[in-house]
Amino acid sequence: MSDRPNPYNSKNEHNPSEYKQGSLFSEGIQRASRVYDSGANYAMGSQSLQVWKQAIAKYQSSIVTMIPDLQTSLFDMPSTHCDPHAINPFTLPIQPAEFYRLPSKDCDDACIYFVIDLTSEAQSPVLLYVGETRRSHKRWKGFHDCKRYLLNYRELHTTHNLPTQVVMTFWWDTPTATRPRQQLERILIEKWRSPFNKENWNFWGTPFVN
Repeated sequence: MSDRPNPYNSKNEHNPSEYKQGSLFSEGIQRASRVYDSGANYAMGSQSLQVWKQAIAKYQSSIVTMIPDLQTSLFDMPSTHCDPHAINPFTLPIQPAEFYRLPSKDCDDACIYFVIDLTSEAQSPVLLYVGETRRSHKRWKGFHDCKRYLLNYRELHTTHNLPTQVVMTFWWDTPTATRPRQQLERILIEKWRSPFNKENWNFWGTPFVN
């Protein structure tokens, strides 16, 4: 989870309209993405888990094919900053999910990071989470809600004897200033619909939150 208050929290002092983004995708795609009833009080079965992952993988694969056609002008990003559509989380160098246990070698810079499951029944990787930090190596060592979601996610796969390979990738060309970096993170969360980010829970449900 990124190092910032949730801008969607009703107690935030900023104007909520400041954070609204026009949807990049049709309402039909968005409705089709809602495949899990988070209000149901039962453990996700093997078939439901695979359908959930397949829907996310299909959606994110469509984003990869749409990237050249998306207009950067839709987003209010500084002209000196990178094009958010130049960032493909799936093509970045892979690090283990437990990278923070490795010796730190000049890897404590600001970045956008991505949590990805490379093993999917849909035969496509699934981007689970997008986050930002100015202290990449230390951010993941402490308490992090996403680590709890990942634990639940892995345990459910083990229960159903399904494979999973969770890794992380990093985009280092990010602003050191907090606000522009959070803007970039917000764009990527909205574009990729990563299911562990609370901004997207209305699309994918919350099967791993509790």
